[in-house]
Amino acid sequence: MWLACAFASAGFAGLTAVLAKIGVRDVNSHLATALRTVVVALFAWGMVFLVGSQHTLGAVSPKTWLFLILSGLATGASWLCYFRALQLGSVNQVAPIDKSSTVLTMALAFLFLGEPLGPAQVSGMVLMLAGTLLMLERKAPAPAEAKPAGKGWLFWALLSALFASLTAILGKVGIQGVESNLGTAVRTMVVLVLAWAIVLAGGKHREISAIQPRSWLFLLLSGLATGASWLFYYRALQSGPASVVAPIDKLSILVTIAFSRLFLGEKLTHKAALGLALLTAGTLALLLKI
Repeated sequence: MWLACAFASAGFAGLTAVLAKIGVRDVNSHLATALRTVVVALFAWGMVFLVGSQHTLGAVSPKTWLFLILSGLATGASWLCYFRALQLGSVNQVAPIDKSSTVLTMALAFLFLGEPLGPAQVSGMVLMLAGTLLMLERKAPAPAEAKPAGKGWLFWALLSALFASLTAILGKVGIQGVESNLGTAVRTMVVLVLAWAIVLAGGKHREISAIQPRSWLFLLLSGLATGASWLFYYRALQSGPASVVAPIDKLSILVTIAFSRLFLGEKLTHKAALGLALLTAGTLALLLKI
């Protein structure tokens, strides 16, 4: 069951980047993150009440609370960096960096969770890093796409990957002994508070009235896709090893690249296509121990 949940998470995560890219075009990235998180929170708590796990909230241990909060803070930081990177660069530039967080996640799982690394996993990690480097060398975005502002997108994308890795490890520890839907909902509330605190501190809430209906629609859809991805992802983490669940989730890049080509007109160079092939091969190599 956890394996099916991991693949479902990858599918919804792949949709998230493209939907969010369209939604944040004319919206401040921090404000867009905060608005999307409202949708994710409503989705997550709706699932909690649907399965009736709200009654177990009082039974959550202090240790679990701590790691859920830390995981939520890491997630919030990753989102803020990710959507800032999407504003500055193209989906095809940002997504590979985000997916490379798998390598760091596996290293942290080995160090702190005791999850083993065999020859196939090490080979997969090397292939993923090589693929990521190749995908960074690509032509400028299509004319319809705004040009990246220098290399600023790379800085934010790298930060996003770092916090995403921490999210997986902290989330793995934090969801022990708590129903997965409830754990997801609690973490989402932490992200919500963090995102809105940044928005309010910067006075960006005043820009809400200027958001166009089209942006509202895609922010809503990306929030729903994120909510679905999270629910499946943390359900998979609860039963499966982080070193396997995380790589499967990163297969979402195939969905992301396909939809960015269809809806954003972003094309891969031959070198970037080779990089994507290496990323995919590396991800599949990580799954050989299943």
